[in-house]
Amino acid sequence: MEDLTHLDEQGRARMVDVGAKDESDRRAVARAVVRMSPATAAAVVAGDAPKGDVLGTARLAGIQAAKRTAELIPLCHQLPLTFAGVEAEVDAAAGTVTLVAEARTRARTGVEMEALTAASIAALTVYDMVKGLEKGVEIAEVALLEKTGGKSGDWRR
Repeated sequence: MEDLTHLDEQGRARMVDVGAKDESDRRAVARAVVRMSPATAAAVVAGDAPKGDVLGTARLAGIQAAKRTAELIPLCHQLPLTFAGVEAEVDAAAGTVTLVAEARTRARTGVEMEALTAASIAALTVYDMVKGLEKGVEIAEVALLEKTGGKSGDWRR
């Protein structure tokens, strides 16, 4: 169990002590794809969803979620984010909303979970905002696209 950093000597989950690690600039980008009918996607573009501005609400929800990741995921460290953002792109013909979340910090541990949480919550918010139009909306993908910084270096999907 020595290689499993999140387990103690008894095999119980624990938070990793990152106190001895060097601080470095860290960045992570994650994506979520929400699939729906072209008609529902067109309503998102037109601003005709029952609950209002789908993309603006999803962007703000994602930013808020990034800031609260440590409250939601038990073993995540509370990080001082220097940036959190979510961008959205709608392909009405394909019936997709693609959300790309970015998180940045200068810390002793990475921000992958913050970016993934932001993308996930933004996608759930899109679902919530359009469920009055279509019940079959699907969150089809949530994936880390890239991360930079830290001891393990850079990674790209």
